[in-house]
Amino acid sequence: MDVAVVTLPAVKMLLVAIMLLGILVEIKTGGMGAGVLLGLVAAAVFWGSQYVEGLVSLYMVAVFFAGILCIGVEMLLPTAGLLAGVGAALLLYSLVLALGGDVSAIGVLLGAALLAAAVFALIVKRLPSSRLWRRLVLKDASTSRRGFVSAPPRESLVGKRGVVRTELRPAGTALIDGRPVDVVSEGAFLPKGTAVRVIAVEGMRVVVRREEETETR
Repeated sequence: MDVAVVTLPAVKMLLVAIMLLGILVEIKTGGMGAGVLLGLVAAAVFWGSQYVEGLVSLYMVAVFFAGILCIGVEMLLPTAGLLAGVGAALLLYSLVLALGGDVSAIGVLLGAALLAAAVFALIVKRLPSSRLWRRLVLKDASTSRRGFVSAPPRESLVGKRGVVRTELRPAGTALIDGRPVDVVSEGAFLPKGTAVRVIAVEGMRVVVRREEETETR
């Protein structure tokens, strides 16, 4: 392939997209080698052509491969994603420099990232997951079917009696069934020690009424 062709903006974007796709595939699969091979071929063509044309320095190449090394170490050692973040930052920094270090370079990089993400989204379900991928992506959901609820149901409190622990103005605390419950009085001020009864539960609101008033209604 002609070196001049490889240095065209569209071709450089495609090569960067392939490199990013290779990194994503390797993070997803965790060392199967497919992502490494794909990324290395694209990286060799990209950096080799850029270097031959005098468009990049060895410093940029070193920063790029330092980022690759950080991501590779992250796959082997549990660092809670720290090295992966550093590696990603180094990769992006080196690519921006290699693409010119200006606004157009950022545009090319964003286009490549979108292209890589689109292709990766098409194949992600067919790839096995690595430890790093499982740390980066939340798979479990806190659903009611699995026993998670945002708040315990309080409908059972309706009709129960209690005693006001703090003044209700109209919100406060009442002692119901021997435990403190955040309640709201039915519009009236109720002093501490007032006997009350739960008349309604509206979501998180437990509405109480003075006991004497409840009995007369």
